[in-house]
Amino acid sequence: MSILSTIFGKLFPSSHAANAQAPAAPAASAAPVSANTAPPASTQAPSASQAMTELDVGQLLDGMAAKSNEQLNWKTSIVDLLKLLQLDSSLASRKDLAKELHYTGDTNDSASMNMWLHRQVMNKVAANGGKVPAELKD
Repeated sequence: MSILSTIFGKLFPSSHAANAQAPAAPAASAAPVSANTAPPASTQAPSASQAMTELDVGQLLDGMAAKSNEQLNWKTSIVDLLKLLQLDSSLASRKDLAKELHYTGDTNDSASMNMWLHRQVMNKVAANGGKVPAELKD
């Protein structure tokens, strides 16, 4: 699983659960009742999309930050965002994320890479249905 997919899984857990279960359910019961299995799966997919569209990521992350024992500024720091989501925030992990997102800059310049990563992750979250504060995306 990619790092970005893991981030999405943390932000949109019910949507990822629905998407993961949808293919498994028809496979398990495809032979006995494939006609009855297909409509609920297609009905369930728009619900997952609607849930993603309505998710206020800013509010969700602010709530998580308020409950955290650490002072984490997810709005400006990719490291803090990853920590808040309980993901690996190491330099190696961030370099992997940069590679996954096709970063063309110098990964040894971690400050520039981190700023780019944060912006890209916020853009990707917004593109996948998350409501992200305007100042955090392009």
